[in-house]
Amino acid sequence: MSQLRLNQLTGRWVTIVSERAQRPTDFAPRSPVVDGPPERPCPFCPGNEEATPPALETVDSSGSWQVRVIPNLYPAFTGDDGFAVHNEGPIHVTAEGTGIHEVFVYTPDHSAGLDVLDDTGAEQFMAALKRRFIEHASAEHIRYTQAIVNHGREAGASIAHPHGQLMGLPFVPGEILDEERAFARFAGGCVLCTTIEAERSSGERVVIDNDDVMVICPYWSGTPYELLVIPTRHELHLQDSDDDTLSAVGRGLRDAMSSLSRVLGDVAYNVGFHSAPHQHTGEFHWHIHIWPNLVTQAGFERGTGVMINVVPPEQAAATLRNVQATV
Repeated sequence: MSQLRLNQLTGRWVTIVSERAQRPTDFAPRSPVVDGPPERPCPFCPGNEEATPPALETVDSSGSWQVRVIPNLYPAFTGDDGFAVHNEGPIHVTAEGTGIHEVFVYTPDHSAGLDVLDDTGAEQFMAALKRRFIEHASAEHIRYTQAIVNHGREAGASIAHPHGQLMGLPFVPGEILDEERAFARFAGGCVLCTTIEAERSSGERVVIDNDDVMVICPYWSGTPYELLVIPTRHELHLQDSDDDTLSAVGRGLRDAMSSLSRVLGDVAYNVGFHSAPHQHTGEFHWHIHIWPNLVTQAGFERGTGVMINVVPPEQAAATLRNVQATV
């Protein structure tokens, strides 16, 4: 029999269908990403810096860059005019797409990825994110910053070179508003601090656990092998965390991605960093979502918003733990 579980971060129900559980080998690997014509060099590889706008930030090591943050050549959000809403007749509402859109090239290695970063690379990844979040928070018209990593064509990546994107928005998106409301209504304190305690107690869904970070397949996983990375120290904003915490989170994220790669192969995935809106002072606990792109949303999911997960999180976590144990 299937089981409905409540996602405490969104207030939405998900369906766990263990009878339809699939093995990791049942999922197809991602399709290759096409960078463009063969004669076009990768714009994110060392030596091709002139193919991108001038860097906003560069992390150098021994004379060669390790991290570059550059303006997006085709920004979805640009300008600093703020968020002005206009009504066009009785029903249509519009606003200018102002904001910030940056590309975050976190490794010079075209064939690398989050899963193979060394400790220094994982730490630099998080340190650079913190600096960009602080920069965005200082802009008066930016209310929220969304950091993402898309890997694979199915996940939205158009360039194969590993990179992420940072979008400073003049509004707080609906998913974050849902999470703000979830934190506010949770009677037991912080929903993620309580989650850490509960998951440590059972151990069923824990993949990684140490003093600074916990990685779990959340009880309310809506997709197979979904992961949640939670800093154990309660902080509202990513940029509030100290360097030791961020370094540990970077390594935990890397190890989680490495486990996924060893279990599932080279699959497409999305990583989303959820930090409190910049001016938010209520309850929140920043965290990272990892969504492997293993299934396609069908009519039921799109029509109802109720996800169907054919790999119970307990099963997924056990598989990922076993891989961790062999490292």
